[in-house]
Amino acid sequence: MKILITGTSKGLGGALAAFYLENGHTVYGISRNRNKRLEKYTGFHFISQDLSDFDEMEKTIPGFLKKAGRLNLAVLNAGVLAEIKDMKECSLAEIKRIMDINVWSNKILIDLLFANLESIDQIAAISSGASVYGNRGWNAYSISKAALNMMIKLYSRERPGTHFSSVAPGLIDSEMQDYIYSLPDDHRFPSLEKLKKAKSSGQMPKPGEAAQILAKSLEKALREESGAFFDVREM
Repeated sequence: MKILITGTSKGLGGALAAFYLENGHTVYGISRNRNKRLEKYTGFHFISQDLSDFDEMEKTIPGFLKKAGRLNLAVLNAGVLAEIKDMKECSLAEIKRIMDINVWSNKILIDLLFANLESIDQIAAISSGASVYGNRGWNAYSISKAALNMMIKLYSRERPGTHFSSVAPGLIDSEMQDYIYSLPDDHRFPSLEKLKKAKSSGQMPKPGEAAQILAKSLEKALREESGAFFDVREM
């Protein structure tokens, strides 16, 4: 398969790229920083791109995509977590920054995919349970992932020849969880306590394990309605 993955420099994106490469697939990676672990694979093609720079994306991504010709799968994985705090403490500038990366960069990339590829079979956007739970403290991150879910559903109506899905990958022992674990206890945000306990008890899979679970879930997703949101823990 030919697979495009964003956010391949580390975490889930890096682990997912490694999983597919180890299984003989060709991977096109997009992230700001390189991942030296992936560069040893002859099937890995990479472009360094800041996905918050929309003008630059529209200049550099088309040529990169045309080298692929067509894709079997695109995993829109790159994203950022907002600072955990109440909505009243969030400035519009902060919210805009999160929305730009978690939502609008994906819109630009999806449009570029269809404009520069012969075909694409499947697009999966990495979402989060935060998009539906509405836990206090997750502010712009929850809003951005909920918007991402709806944007994917809308694209699925416009592009019936491509299968779309929004995927919550479950808990992953990543840098995001390291940040959460480092936060002081705060009674306002009960979800943080649950995540800290899960991390300290070893209940969070490492990125490598999470990537294998995700890859299997993406195969199963093709049997579900295009545009749907699902959690890998419920597949």
